[in-house]
Amino acid sequence: MLTLKQRQERAARRVARIAAKHMAIRSAALGTQEGSTVMKKNEVKVGGTYLAKVSDKVVPVRIDGENPHGGWDATNEATGKRVRIKSAQRLRGTVHKSRPLAVAAKEAAPAADVGPTAAKTAEAKPEAKAERPKAPKAKKKAREKKPGCLDAAVEVLKNAAGGPLGAKEMVERMLAKGLWKTNGRTPQATLYAAIIREIAAKGKDARFHKTGRGRFELSAAARK
Repeated sequence: MLTLKQRQERAARRVARIAAKHMAIRSAALGTQEGSTVMKKNEVKVGGTYLAKVSDKVVPVRIDGENPHGGWDATNEATGKRVRIKSAQRLRGTVHKSRPLAVAAKEAAPAADVGPTAAKTAEAKPEAKAERPKAPKAKKKAREKKPGCLDAAVEVLKNAAGGPLGAKEMVERMLAKGLWKTNGRTPQATLYAAIIREIAAKGKDARFHKTGRGRFELSAAARK
């Protein structure tokens, strides 16, 4: 038993096949007349304007010259961009200045099927179901912001009874107390560089004070 979607896809493919047959019949009837969907190489002239299929769209192109690798170099007159026409089969017919481009493009497009099959297909399409109102999305809970290495270092220095600490000592205590997590290979170097940057950027307002080589304590501003 086919589902509704499968039946619709089968009907769409049937319509496409019938439209292709119509286009082939129309091409054979028109031959090389203006608006034909079939052109031969000897009919293409440099400097002429033709309808061509470019990126699944039929647009007017001006032939600028032959391409050394085959086909022609052309200019898309709708966008002004250079394009390559690889074969005469890409061309849909000549465009004359006396005929509007929109009319020529419409004539070059394949005719839609208006026979009984199309009518049956239209009847087979079910009416669109009324859209159900969407339930309001639940608001996501705000994630708790985990302290960074500098905030964790401040907490460690607040409880440091033995005086100033080095970056390595601070990292060990931070990790042991779960104040900070890192997968870096040199977390002490990361912390040291961050402390130096804060001191350089904030000056007296920085939370850290360097007491000696590689050793830090809380600044007066952080102790308030």
